[in-house]
Amino acid sequence: MDKNNLWQVVLGEIEVGMSPANFQTWFKNTAIDSIDIEKGVVTIRVPNDFTKSWLQKKYQKEIHNRLNKQLGKVVMVQYVVGAGEKPSSRPLPNLERSILKSEVAPAFSQTAPREGLNPKFTFEQFIVGENSKLCYAAAEAVAEKPGVNNNPLFIYGGVGLGKTHLMQAIGNQILKNNPNSKVLYVTSERFTNEMVDAIRNKTMREFKEKYRNVDCLLIDDVQFLSGKEQTQEEFFHTFNALYGAGKQIVLTSDRPPKAIPALEKRLISRFICGMTADISIPSYETRLAILHSKLEASQKKIPEDILVYIARVVKDNVRELEGALTRVLAFAELNKSLLTTEDAKDLLAGIITGPGRRIVKPSEIIRAVASFFDLKKEELYGRKRTREIVIPRQVLIYLLREELDLPYKQIGDELGGRDHTTIIHDYKKIKKLLLENEYLVDQVTQIKNKLYAVDK
Repeated sequence: MDKNNLWQVVLGEIEVGMSPANFQTWFKNTAIDSIDIEKGVVTIRVPNDFTKSWLQKKYQKEIHNRLNKQLGKVVMVQYVVGAGEKPSSRPLPNLERSILKSEVAPAFSQTAPREGLNPKFTFEQFIVGENSKLCYAAAEAVAEKPGVNNNPLFIYGGVGLGKTHLMQAIGNQILKNNPNSKVLYVTSERFTNEMVDAIRNKTMREFKEKYRNVDCLLIDDVQFLSGKEQTQEEFFHTFNALYGAGKQIVLTSDRPPKAIPALEKRLISRFICGMTADISIPSYETRLAILHSKLEASQKKIPEDILVYIARVVKDNVRELEGALTRVLAFAELNKSLLTTEDAKDLLAGIITGPGRRIVKPSEIIRAVASFFDLKKEELYGRKRTREIVIPRQVLIYLLREELDLPYKQIGDELGGRDHTTIIHDYKKIKKLLLENEYLVDQVTQIKNKLYAVDK
């Protein structure tokens, strides 16, 4: 049994005794970094210091017992953050360990003219609103004159707002205008995995040919290059080769280039040397137009007031908007009856993010945060300033402020009579952390999902 399989067995045993939320929070993105059989030492790789501290405090004994059961003679379990040290058991010591997956990358023979593109993503199918007008215009200009206009084009915005749609529309339009063009779409994670596989199999020459022998390279989610030094090095040279040859490069990210952590300055400078455009949350009018377009494409009918309701309550992204419509249409088809707005409210109660979401009390938020971080409520109220207490306390302050719009003084009262200036300081600090730490954003999202779940 190799170390990847061993860790999956251990995780499977641990997961049985935990809530899904806690398991995802503390064991997501962990792996065995190295095993020293002679010394009986197992090193676990974790994503950050907070997780390391928490596992040591709460789960050290269980992890040790589970590993000992599988290996025997495990004397010590230790942790390494991020990429960690270069373990001798790894044949590729300098590579990003998080992406050494078992999947084998496709052969690097000849780049297909339309590799990775979905033909349904076109400019005609994209509903333009004030939130996406600039991005749309920039994308159209690129498609008409690739390598000339807006090179590179860097599109950023939140999840599910249409970045991938626009990026792929560029590729599809280029091929429509010139079927002989070579267009390659790939995620940054796929790029990294293929590079690792190429180094393993000594096929780097073919890898470089694949990515540098295209007319247009579309790289999705470049924020995942964060911290991956060797991948950034290779991508830097790929970028330069394409740019120098007058080939088009299009990039997407969930944040602007300068906000991507652990990204080399030379890459940032390349990313911003062309056109940078953002897509924001669509307005109510745009959301309604998107729903009408999707409904027309489905050749089905539902009452207008239901579309209006969906457009008003599903605000955050287009993907959720389309998902809500799909859910309503499926219910209507299954029941063969005319839907009412009340039916729609019941159907979407668990996923809506706007007005109509159930109202929660401060005590419920406090309970949800304490449960999520496996703390007692008294610990959140207390004066301890250890990291495993401070971060959850700041998350609680953030949720009380953002979800209930409570005054700082009232939040202080809820937390054992804290001074409002302390609350303001902690609120500002956690807001800054949320801009920098995707892992923390995921934790807050999980708490909110649990908080607003229908079946409580």
